[in-house]
Amino acid sequence: MTNLTHTNAKRMIDQLVTAVSSIILGKEQTIRLAINCILANGHLLIEDLPGVGKTTLAHALAKSLGMDFSRIQFTSDLLPADILGVSVYEQSTNQFHFHKGPVFSNMVLADEINRATPKTQSALLEAMEEHQISMEGETRPLPDPFFVIATQNPTYQIGTFNLPESQLDRFLMKLSLGYPDAAAEKKLLMGTDRRDLLTELSSAVTPEQLKELQLTVSKVHTSDAIIEYIQQIIQQSRNTANIAIGLSPRAGLAVLHSARAWALMNDRDHVLPDDVQAILISVIAHRLKPVDDDKTNGIDLANQLLQTPVI
Repeated sequence: MTNLTHTNAKRMIDQLVTAVSSIILGKEQTIRLAINCILANGHLLIEDLPGVGKTTLAHALAKSLGMDFSRIQFTSDLLPADILGVSVYEQSTNQFHFHKGPVFSNMVLADEINRATPKTQSALLEAMEEHQISMEGETRPLPDPFFVIATQNPTYQIGTFNLPESQLDRFLMKLSLGYPDAAAEKKLLMGTDRRDLLTELSSAVTPEQLKELQLTVSKVHTSDAIIEYIQQIIQQSRNTANIAIGLSPRAGLAVLHSARAWALMNDRDHVLPDDVQAILISVIAHRLKPVDDDKTNGIDLANQLLQTPVI
């Protein structure tokens, strides 16, 4: 049981936002959503153009949370064993010994995940869902806490592979950073290199405190009316003519957990419809498949569902 009060929780979360915002300039709302994803115990997908700070954001989150961090650069020749690990025969002991791959970290950055083949992308599926990997007849647990932050370049760029729907559904949230505004970009150009600042960044929240925060999130009250509101959104996604694939039950749980985390971030012990609406597009847009890709996209469809009336 956690004794963490909502006010103390909000103070810790604000410290975390401040720490990450010292590295990623002018993107507080995106940073809050990224932290919301972690508080809701979910994995994060960041899609944007190269050079806008996707990798730096992942580094800043890991450092601010005091987590073990590993970065995997996804390329077309990357193999599943490069992620999960491999058993190597050691002559001195006359046995095979398993050498852990980079997935055995608290936070794993899957950089440019859509540059790897679908077979290699799928190596992360069990890890993301079950927080374990199964290899050579043995199941190995991953560290706790465990998060995947994946970055991807827009799929129209050369050398990219679309993520399958099954993997997209395992990312609780998808975000984009976008270009900084003029003031933030000027400060970026005139200031210290962000990579140098990362080395100086200290943890604002420990992994143990993060687990406390996640437990507090799970105890945020959700009324029957809010549950019915989320259900209504899910049902609407399945009955809308221009949506080819509606929201899964996993998506409904993602909305619920994120809404609870957003309520806690705003110093409340109960969820309001505003909390659902604040996180909805980031949680569901990447899960929605339009009937006609040329006429609409996931964000358009998510905005449609955002108009679902509150019961």
